[in-house]
Amino acid sequence: MVVRTDMQDKLEEIYERLIAHETEIMNLRKGYSVVNERYNAAVTSLRVLTMKASDAAKRACLAAEKASLSAKKCSEAAHKAADKLVIDAAESAVEAAVASAEAAMEAAAAAASAAAASAAAVAQQAEAASLQASSEAAVATQRATEAAKQAVEMSNAAAEAVKVAKNKT
Repeated sequence: MVVRTDMQDKLEEIYERLIAHETEIMNLRKGYSVVNERYNAAVTSLRVLTMKASDAAKRACLAAEKASLSAKKCSEAAHKAADKLVIDAAESAVEAAVASAEAAMEAAAAAASAAAASAAAVAQQAEAASLQASSEAAVATQRATEAAKQAVEMSNAAAEAVKVAKNKT
């Protein structure tokens, strides 16, 4: 009888351990499920962030290109006004060209920030769509920077035209 009681005690201990392990496994499964849901939500958020950042970079690029065109038009106006010795109008055109150049530089900076955000998101999630969006954001930043450079050149040309016209008078 002593062997049987000892054996029953050992079996009960084994059952208790099995129940404890089963409970622990169930808790681990629940924990994994919660972690997995949070991970999926984070990946989805990063994917959306990447796409939005890429879109922001493209829009900033368009803004820089439009500001560059504005600076070019202002520069042309300043040249025409300087030819006719309408210095006040030329100076206003120069101010508009400078403002357009500044807008182009701000847009280029916004594109760079958006591209950086996109790159950070890609670092968090290595997905093909994110890599593509980050690449597009980088290209948009390059275009925005070039447009800002052209806007500054136009602004400087307009200022030079007014300076020359003033020296003529």
